[in-house]
Amino acid sequence: MTCQFRCGNACAHDVPNTSDNPYFGDILSAVFSRRGALRAGALGTLVATAGVAGAFPAVAGTGHTPATGRRGGLGFTAVAPNSADALTVAAGYASSVVVRWGDPVLPDAPKFDFNRQTAAAQAKQFGYNCDFVTFFPLGRDRGLLWVNHEYTDENLMFRGWTSGDTAPLEQIKIGLAAHGGSIVEVERAGRTGQWKLVTHGRRKYNRRITAQTRMVFTGPAAGSALLKTAADKHGTTVYGTLNNCAGGTTPWQTVLSGEENWNQYFVGGDGVPEAQKTYLARYGVSTTTSIPSGNRRFDRVEERFDLAKHPQEINRFGWIVEVDPFDPHSTPVKRTALGRFAHEGATTTLARDGRVVVYMGDDGRFEYIYKFVSKDRYIPGYDRHNRDLLDEGTLYVAKFTGDSPAAEIDGSGTLPKDRAFDGSGTWIPLVSGKKSYVTGMTAQEVLVYTRVAADKVGATKMDRPEDIERNPVNGAVYVALTNNSNRTAAQADEANPRSANMHGHILEIVERWNDAGATTFAWSIPLVCGDPADPSTYFAGYDKSKVSPISCPDNVTFDAEGNLWISTDGNALKKNDGLFAMPLSGPERGRVRQFLTVPYGAETCGPLITPDQLSVFVAVQHPGEITGATPDNPFSHWPDGGSSQPRPSVAVAWHRQGKKIGS
Repeated sequence: MTCQFRCGNACAHDVPNTSDNPYFGDILSAVFSRRGALRAGALGTLVATAGVAGAFPAVAGTGHTPATGRRGGLGFTAVAPNSADALTVAAGYASSVVVRWGDPVLPDAPKFDFNRQTAAAQAKQFGYNCDFVTFFPLGRDRGLLWVNHEYTDENLMFRGWTSGDTAPLEQIKIGLAAHGGSIVEVERAGRTGQWKLVTHGRRKYNRRITAQTRMVFTGPAAGSALLKTAADKHGTTVYGTLNNCAGGTTPWQTVLSGEENWNQYFVGGDGVPEAQKTYLARYGVSTTTSIPSGNRRFDRVEERFDLAKHPQEINRFGWIVEVDPFDPHSTPVKRTALGRFAHEGATTTLARDGRVVVYMGDDGRFEYIYKFVSKDRYIPGYDRHNRDLLDEGTLYVAKFTGDSPAAEIDGSGTLPKDRAFDGSGTWIPLVSGKKSYVTGMTAQEVLVYTRVAADKVGATKMDRPEDIERNPVNGAVYVALTNNSNRTAAQADEANPRSANMHGHILEIVERWNDAGATTFAWSIPLVCGDPADPSTYFAGYDKSKVSPISCPDNVTFDAEGNLWISTDGNALKKNDGLFAMPLSGPERGRVRQFLTVPYGAETCGPLITPDQLSVFVAVQHPGEITGATPDNPFSHWPDGGSSQPRPSVAVAWHRQGKKIGS
């Protein structure tokens, strides 16, 4: 059921990336056939060639961190894997629900009524499903939460749902209103780490963003013929945002929200001009079927979702959306300079010279890792200047090279002789302002059809790149690669070393001189997920008898000591998803421990540790979303228990004695 509603059964269809970009194995086979045996110790040579030699101590896999960091400091007892219909936290911790689907966001929102829901009510209430969470303090005891509403599961939202073809139009309108995002004010409960939704007073910042909210395009592709429609002849105004997954927060305190599986919402792909069909197919849109199976049929309410009538409308989705949480009257902006693909997130940091850097994953099998580097520098406090930084800069895509012989990377997950999956890499420029670096494509074409551009320059095909975050302590960049069951042994490479990769892995990138603006890097894999008893797993060399099993990493974050926190989505070990922590330095590097589990059928999203380190927010997405579940036969009753319907919610966990998260 999750596959149907979240991504339109993407894994059941052919892989959209049919480019002939070589896999590492192909590259290394050619190298070895020309030069003979290349010893594992040649990493230094490869890195030196890439211009990053000597930039850092030994990378992951050798027991050392890429930059000096503090020791782990994790002290909690791991939660055992389970299938409970509950949010289970580590001993000594407590948890509570902060905000549920249907809770009031705007002061005049009506009380949620599952059996009598309306589109007008939903547009004022907390939306369905919750993914990315970010927090903006308003003093010590108040703050704002932004939460993405990734997708709707009409099969759980409405009694008797059969399909979008026959559903009442009001239900389709409710679905449109349940997408987007919410800004809600929260307050601390006493002096604890617990937070609650503010339900009184003016709540002047609270806001709902939906699939019908007016937005504008900025950046080099704004005004492009590829973005113009009958309703928007200038190509600068668009309505709504769809399938918002992970995101980020800018240094000037705005939200970046990524549009991910937006391709599934459209019909009529068989009726577009022939010249457009190749591009649609590259983004996973059927060009042979008018109405794909399971489509929500938004086109029955808004004609723009019918590509046969409005073929350019789909180009207006797949962007990073910027929202100002402190101005409820501001117009959200789709930043075209950041490219168009299945955006999992948009994590910002600063280069050494002050330019803004944004890391982004394209969540699809064999898709790519990107980053954007602004042309101008961030100036603290100069808001007018900073608000335009994401409109001009260079968009890059990553290419990875391994350092081990091809014969040692056989798809089994067995470590090569040098005892590490590692190598070097390059950020390949795609476009900078109005200048395209891709032969045969204009700058605007590169930004609208970014996947095609990345194909052309030979980027490395990865195992579903999702969240990408930079560690505030050691400066390294960590990528969650969720899984890829389609990778064959012949396609295995050192950065994606397992075939039929059901459990995923974590990639560590160490950029030259620890500078986010660099164009070369070293990389390694500190964690290959799965059952610790499985010989294909790897926990940075730590004793696998002392770690928690972990499967399908999705989102990552860090605590103040630089420990890596990992939320999972789609646990292929047949237990509930959860939140895990792993030290990246010291003797416990690689010791994965499960901190919490989410209820039956849910995935763990977020996560977010507050600046004071006393609270961790998690978005509990789609509880009870198991094939066969319906409102008349729910498989979960979380969070309200009893005979209630499951409701996607944001929860918070804290230490009962006021200690920091992870203690």
